[in-house]
Amino acid sequence: MKKLFTHWTIAFVTLIVLTWIGLKDPQVKEILRLKSFDLLLQSEKKEISTDIHVLTIDEKAIEKYGQWPWNREVLASVVNDLREMGAGTIVMPILFSEYDRLGGDNEFINTIHQNGVVIAQVGTNQTNKNAVPRGVAKIGDPLPWLFEWGGMVGPVAEFGQYADGVGVTNTAPEVDGVVRRIPLLMRIGEDVYPSIAIETIRVATGDPSYQVKAGDGGIIAMRVPGFKTIKTDANGRIWLRWNSSFMTTSLADLYDTEVSLRGKTIIIGMSAEGLGGVIATPTGERYAYDLTASTLQTVLDGKHIQRVDISFLIELAVAFLLGSVIIILTRFTPYWVVGLKMVVFYGATIYTVHYLFEKYLILADGSWAIITITVVGMHSIFNRFVLEFQLKQQIKKQFEHYLEPKMVKKLQQNPNLLKLGGERKELTFLFCDIRGFTPLSEKFKSDPGGLTKVINKFLTPMTDIIMSNGGTIDKYMGDCIMAFWNAPIDVKNHQNVAVKSAMQMQHKLHELNSSKVFGENITINIGIGINSGYAYVGNMGSNQRFDYSVIGDPVNLASRLEGVSKNYDATLIVGEDTYSSIKNQFNFTKIDDVQVKGKSNTVSIYTVKEPYDYTTTNEEVKKVSNKTDKTRATSKSISSKFDMGKNTKTKRQAKKKNT
Repeated sequence: MKKLFTHWTIAFVTLIVLTWIGLKDPQVKEILRLKSFDLLLQSEKKEISTDIHVLTIDEKAIEKYGQWPWNREVLASVVNDLREMGAGTIVMPILFSEYDRLGGDNEFINTIHQNGVVIAQVGTNQTNKNAVPRGVAKIGDPLPWLFEWGGMVGPVAEFGQYADGVGVTNTAPEVDGVVRRIPLLMRIGEDVYPSIAIETIRVATGDPSYQVKAGDGGIIAMRVPGFKTIKTDANGRIWLRWNSSFMTTSLADLYDTEVSLRGKTIIIGMSAEGLGGVIATPTGERYAYDLTASTLQTVLDGKHIQRVDISFLIELAVAFLLGSVIIILTRFTPYWVVGLKMVVFYGATIYTVHYLFEKYLILADGSWAIITITVVGMHSIFNRFVLEFQLKQQIKKQFEHYLEPKMVKKLQQNPNLLKLGGERKELTFLFCDIRGFTPLSEKFKSDPGGLTKVINKFLTPMTDIIMSNGGTIDKYMGDCIMAFWNAPIDVKNHQNVAVKSAMQMQHKLHELNSSKVFGENITINIGIGINSGYAYVGNMGSNQRFDYSVIGDPVNLASRLEGVSKNYDATLIVGEDTYSSIKNQFNFTKIDDVQVKGKSNTVSIYTVKEPYDYTTTNEEVKKVSNKTDKTRATSKSISSKFDMGKNTKTKRQAKKKNT
């Protein structure tokens, strides 16, 4: 189960879960998508509008004309003055739902009648009073797709009757409360009501109604007959563009402004404290009249932001594809490649999203792709890290008793050096056994623990020599050591290193015996057999238990050669395959041609004569003296100890025949 959860393919489960969540499109995903759209909407370069000018009823205007609401004769005078200045359509997103207590309604009605003025009405769920609907020519049935209100609060009846246009000022915030889209049409029952922006265009073109086209998936488009077609989303909304800023003048300064208002649409909005409504937008909080201006400017520009119907599925498919690539890359490539590709995918996603918006005004969501790349990538990397850590721990556990720590660390850093499961490879094998172990055991018949200490004192330095020379300890068989070279890590000139190790072992043993390390009256003699050849190396054993070991005929021969050593006046016996590879590197002497057990043909065997320099990187192995005579004397002394009383010619010949 543990391996299942850390397998590299489990990251695909995470990817599938993320895709399933994406298909469900939860609110958090929708908010992330909208926030990513905000970055695109904010990125547009802003220009000053030449179509719209804003007049504000601000604190300065309140000081000039008095407390709000003003006598409507003031607004009538402003409309007349704007006409004299040559202004275009005049838009007042102000709700005149009550009669003027100061008695200025008649003059205001006379002023707005057939004078290109558009006033406001507001959708509400509390009441339905003085609503002013507009006729709509329908292709298909758009009503089920429109935003619906329970009622509408319109201007006083006479205002609605005589004003050229009455438009709805309601907005439609997204799930996070930010207004990004404005519905151009709304409904109450069977009646359709236009937004104040689209009503302004209708008044400007002089058309009496609208046209709306709907299909099975919702509203497709709408138009004012005298104006170009406006593509909307399924609910009759358009995305607002925030690339225009509007020249703004306080109503108190209207008669002092030097800006020409000729031909411009004038929006009279309220910004005085307590009067002007503030609405959250992608570019920050804006006054309500700003949204009217932005909606109108977006429609007038004719370049509408699009959100393709199948964008949702395309974005999920792209996210799934990128996530799959990351999983595969994490499995088969180095970490730096994975990191680089993740950065490339991030960059490509961001670039594509910005390119589509800047070039085609298409809104594409890159947030889910980035989230998918991040989550799946981190999961894949974590799984790989865990697997590699487990492999390193496995390597350490398997080889820490067989290899030098530096070699174990090297294997951990590059597990590719280790091919588990078995491989055929040329190796050199060494068997080392204590001669006369049975008599030695008899001395410790009553003290088995003492025998163990002696064996440990022997095995430890011998093991140090082998491991310091890059050898692998295969196993200990009582007092016997089995080792080999050139696996799991390649060892250059492994035949040479094995023979060198054997010579160092002989000299180390002589030093231990001389210093009475094993105890008084205890001298240990050994036999060493070395052979080279191709064998299989890898994990050997059963499903329940296995070891890293070797099998093959050259291994068996090395073991036989170690047994043969006691028949000759030599501690070290080297096989013919090892000798032929390094015969010029040591002072070899041929001993005999023997027929070992299990072999039909005779085998030439060799030993190494002194002098030789046995230096090694192991601090415990001392340099051999360069004095030839002394070295030979030492070698002779060691050989005599290893003779085991079987150094006569007759006994050698008899043993050879028996072998």
